[in-house]
Amino acid sequence: MATKTSTNKPAAAQVESTSKPAPKSAKASAVINNEAELLSMSEDDYMNAAQLAFFKQRLQAVERELLQNAGETTEHLRETVIVPDPADRATIEEEHALELRTRDRERKLLKKVQQAINRIDVGEYGWCEETGEPIGLQRLLARPTATLSLEAQQRRELRQKLYGD
Repeated sequence: MATKTSTNKPAAAQVESTSKPAPKSAKASAVINNEAELLSMSEDDYMNAAQLAFFKQRLQAVERELLQNAGETTEHLRETVIVPDPADRATIEEEHALELRTRDRERKLLKKVQQAINRIDVGEYGWCEETGEPIGLQRLLARPTATLSLEAQQRRELRQKLYGD
């Protein structure tokens, strides 16, 4: 008697069996140039080599931009301007504080981007950490660092709302 495999198997087990399928169409092995091409692909081609390459390239571009912004902030904060007016000095200090808060958020995003690139390298990208189900191309286009499917994320947010962090 043949055994039926569950679709709710752990993420690591599902990734082994589904993350690197053989291309089922000519498009699966082609280079993806834009989102429309990505979205037009068959569901059977989910997280094939071309899709993984598309997301890796996108994540690496975000990573480069964040690192460039961090370098610019460092240079900007090294510039010392001596302003005799206390109001102008306060404005400059507030601008620096705002810039540092922004960079702190970007630092956290950079860590998530680097983790997503690592998940691509190990074959776990695009699969929900909680359920092992596909996260979905549209969600990954909107939030390339997503680790949970929409439903799993909604459940997590509801738990946080009800029970706190």
